[in-house]
Amino acid sequence: MPSPPIVLVPGFWLGAWAWDEVISELRADGHDANAVTLPGLESVDADRSSITLADHVDAICDVVTAAGCPVVLVVHSGAGAPGYAVTDRMPEQIKSMVYVDSAPAVGPLNSDFSAVEMPLPSIEELATEENLDGLSDEQLETFQSRAVPQPGGVLRGTPVLSNDERLGVPSTVICTGFSSEQIRAAAAEGYAWLGGLNELLDVTYVDLPTSHWPMWSRPRDLAAILGDIAPGSQAA
Repeated sequence: MPSPPIVLVPGFWLGAWAWDEVISELRADGHDANAVTLPGLESVDADRSSITLADHVDAICDVVTAAGCPVVLVVHSGAGAPGYAVTDRMPEQIKSMVYVDSAPAVGPLNSDFSAVEMPLPSIEELATEENLDGLSDEQLETFQSRAVPQPGGVLRGTPVLSNDERLGVPSTVICTGFSSEQIRAAAAEGYAWLGGLNELLDVTYVDLPTSHWPMWSRPRDLAAILGDIAPGSQAA
């Protein structure tokens, strides 16, 4: 039987293009893989003033539904918040959940953020907050030139989590910028963006030491991990 479709969702400031290299690798190995551009991130000219976390959840649900069968849902970074909410809304449609340097958030990513949008910080500022290991100057320049401000409403939104069926969705956390040991320790401290790790019943951790954007710094290795997860989900 064919492996399930793989749906990839990028994190802050990014569109579907961010997954291009990983998708090429997955498709070369025979996988059905496609990426999503979330509302407000289509272009710098998009209207982000009324975009909410719920809009991002709806957009991912629409893509999952369109696949016509249960999928492997892959979310990166800040997309962990809407991604986890999708497993709450349609757990039967998620064969497996993959958090790429991300986690199942149970609360707002930044409840105090009040602006309409959050632009990408300078690379110098970004380097003080995120791991840039393995990223070339060219990749960082592309990131800066193609980045779109993140809708502020998404940062303030609280995921709707009311369906306990989400707790049984097999989940994998691919740890890149921080090790699995560091992620486990941070989850135990009670951070909302990691909160789901304390309640999920089936979580596997995979260490892939590299940048916070492994789809650029280690695309082949990331694709190989995702490809291994997809057939396993089909057999489950």
